[in-house]
Amino acid sequence: MYFPLVTTTNPQQTLTTDRYVMLNKVPEVTIYFWLIKVLCTTVGESFADYINETLGFGLTNTTIVFSVALIAALAVQFRLRQYVPFVYWLAVVLISVVGTLLTDNLTDGHDVPLWISTAVFAVLLALVFCIWYNRERTLSIHSIVTTPRESFYWLSVLVTFALGTAAGDWTLDLTGWTPGLAVLLPAGLIAVILVAWKSGAGPVLSFWLAYILTRPLGANIGDYLGLSHDEGGLGLGTMGTSLIFLAAILGAVIFLTVTRKDRTEVVYHGQD
Repeated sequence: MYFPLVTTTNPQQTLTTDRYVMLNKVPEVTIYFWLIKVLCTTVGESFADYINETLGFGLTNTTIVFSVALIAALAVQFRLRQYVPFVYWLAVVLISVVGTLLTDNLTDGHDVPLWISTAVFAVLLALVFCIWYNRERTLSIHSIVTTPRESFYWLSVLVTFALGTAAGDWTLDLTGWTPGLAVLLPAGLIAVILVAWKSGAGPVLSFWLAYILTRPLGANIGDYLGLSHDEGGLGLGTMGTSLIFLAAILGAVIFLTVTRKDRTEVVYHGQD
């Protein structure tokens, strides 16, 4: 989905003592954005399972390791004054793992039913959006040009991953679908959102709904590729699936870094 640019100006202007020029900190929403997003969600599912279950690292230890890595990646991301593909997508990969682990901790570590996790994360996301909009008067990702907006953005992304994990797993529990069949539901819902957006639905709402649904889509793809043939999958394993998708993400990020096809020209002049 593509949103109109808000404003453009010369990105080469210099910093001053009381004002700065900040380029939009997130990529343009193109087909590349959605492809890498789905790849990241698949990695979030498969890599977390590999570290936690296959290597036997444990849910708590896995959560701590990836949370520390995420904090470090976001620290670098926040220090930047423009969108840098490698740093941005590294943060998304890590936040996909941490978001998955948040739900897994509630479900597997504390026996919280998935419907409760889904409801809690849905309310939390709505609360984040309300505070974000009340402060900034916009939820558009084409205006991530101040530190507060970027903070709201990354918090929203984290909650969408946790919500998508809970809602996706809950749906699978209710339906009992095989991994291959389970891919069709989020894919179909995303297609409906695309049609609605093309028909005039609000771009911001359409974006965030699709963003949430890419989490169960990517997770179901990961399950389908990683699970054994007896379980209805292709038998690539969690490690094999993670390596394939990490390589695909790296290739896509290198391509975007070189071509700059996902850069926006939105800038902000002022203080946080």
